[in-house]
Amino acid sequence: MSPRLTLATARRVANQLRRDPRTVALMVLLPTMLIILFRYVLNSQQAFDAVIPSLLCIFPFNIMFVVTSVATLRERTTGTLERLMTLPIGKIDLLAGYALAFGLFGVIEVGVATTVCITWLGLSVQGSAALLVLIAVLDALLGMALGLLVSAFARTEFQAVQFMPLFAFPQVLLCGLFEPRDHMIGVLSGLSDIMPLSYAVDAIKLVTSSTQVSAELVRDMGIVFGCILIALLGGAATLPRRTP
Repeated sequence: MSPRLTLATARRVANQLRRDPRTVALMVLLPTMLIILFRYVLNSQQAFDAVIPSLLCIFPFNIMFVVTSVATLRERTTGTLERLMTLPIGKIDLLAGYALAFGLFGVIEVGVATTVCITWLGLSVQGSAALLVLIAVLDALLGMALGLLVSAFARTEFQAVQFMPLFAFPQVLLCGLFEPRDHMIGVLSGLSDIMPLSYAVDAIKLVTSSTQVSAELVRDMGIVFGCILIALLGGAATLPRRTP
């Protein structure tokens, strides 16, 4: 892996995104707008404090998944990736560059949403606000990494979006947002245990409800980070050198 090639790829992708204001607005502003909408739909500070920490994971995860998978596939179908693969650049350098560029926008996305939640919407956080942001950023990066992975299996942008019900929706349903995971029937509880979004939601709930950095919190964050690395390595292994 070459840091120079990785950073060059990241700069190129970041510049392309910067020239597409609609995509930037979708990534940065949409989660915050949805959270504000939820606050006034619930019309209860107590209900907001109970639900929004989980949504701080779910919204960035889903949006980064869609944007990353579609944007990466577009580079494949337009031949950009194929031309890059003729250069002396490794697959891991390429995907790491994409990860850095999309990750930067993910950090901004989560920072805006968390700041609005705490300062304007009055979200109660018992633990560290910085740790809350870190967990939400990890979840946005998880969506980004999975988006890079599934883009290798899609032929069109529509197919990339179709992967969302397969990869993202089951995780949203089983992450503990609607029902505590330990209250689910055995099969569903077991499935939730192998889905990384479950651990991101558990971690963010621990931060908002306790001032302690427990071993369980560290474990959950480690699992999410490990899943990001596995998805990036899987994406590098499955990235075709030639566009079908």
